[in-house]
Amino acid sequence: IAAAVEIWARGPAALPPPREPRTPVLPVEGERNVLITSALPYVNNVPHLGNIIGCVLSADTFARYSRLRGWNTLFVCGTDEYGTATETRALQEGLSPRQLCDRYHALHADIYAWFRISFDHFGRTTTPQQTSIAQDIFQRLLARGFLLQDTLEQLRCERCGRYLADRFVEGTCPSCGYGEARGDQCDRCGKLINAVELQNPQCKLCRGTPVVTPTQHLFLDLPKLEGQLEAWLERTWAAGEWTANARHITRTWLRDGLKPRCITRDLTWGTPVPLDGFRDKVFYVWFDAPIGYLSITANYTEHWERWWKNPQQ
Repeated sequence: IAAAVEIWARGPAALPPPREPRTPVLPVEGERNVLITSALPYVNNVPHLGNIIGCVLSADTFARYSRLRGWNTLFVCGTDEYGTATETRALQEGLSPRQLCDRYHALHADIYAWFRISFDHFGRTTTPQQTSIAQDIFQRLLARGFLLQDTLEQLRCERCGRYLADRFVEGTCPSCGYGEARGDQCDRCGKLINAVELQNPQCKLCRGTPVVTPTQHLFLDLPKLEGQLEAWLERTWAAGEWTANARHITRTWLRDGLKPRCITRDLTWGTPVPLDGFRDKVFYVWFDAPIGYLSITANYTEHWERWWKNPQQ
C-alpha cells in the first residue's frame, strides 16, 4: 500500500514508457507473456449485452490492465460457427450455413469494434487452419488408442430423410420433466442427455415424430483418461484457482464415473472426420469448438504454437 501511495503521488511522469506494439505479438524470452481468450460467441444471432458483459468485456478489461502493466499481451477471440444451431438458424432464414456465418461474423465484429473491445485478432472457427488442427488432434487421439467405435441409437426423421443431431430434437427431459429439453442437454436441470432418452421427441424441422435407428459413431474414451485427469484435478484444486461451481460440477462427473463421449455427428456443416467409414460425418461441435482458440491464433500468426505449446514462457 505504501508503494502504491508513493507511485500515485509521483504522478504519470514516473510511469515507464508504454510498450511499443509488435505485430504479431509473440512470446518474448524473459518477459511476462499473457495470452487472453474469452468465450467464443456463437454466430447464429445478434450479440446482446449479456454476451458483452458475460465474456468479452471482462477479458478486455484484463487485457487493457495487462498492457498497462507492460506485460507482453495477446488477446484473441472469434465466432463459433459450426454445429446444429447454425444449421437450424440457416434453415429458418433460407440461407446456407456459410452465408449465415458470413453475415453474423461481420455483424459480431462490427458490434465489438463499436464497443472498442481491444482484440488483437477476432477470427472464426470455419477456416482451413481449424480443419487442419482439429483433424491432427483427432489423428493423435486415434494413434494413442483414446477413441472407440460403437453403434449409437439415434433419432431419424423419415419425413425429412435425415438423422437428427442433438439440437434438431426437442422433448421432455427424463430427469426433471421439462418439456423443452434439447437432444444434448436439459436447460432447466443441466443434465447431459442423449436424444433417444427424451420423452415425446419431436423433429424441430417438421414437428414429426422421429424413430430410433442405429448408426456407427466414434467416441472419446474418457474412462481411459479418468485416473490421469483426477490426479491433475487434485493438483490444480489445491492451487485454489477454481470457482466453487466449477469444482462441484467436475466432482459430480467424476463421482458418477466418466463415460465414453460421442465426438461425431451425422451432419454436413462441420469439420469432416478424416477416417474411412466416417467421412460422411463431422465432428461434434463440443469436440471441435474449443480447438477454435488454437486455430484462431494460427490465423493470426504462423507461430501460434509458441503461445499454445510453450509452458516455459
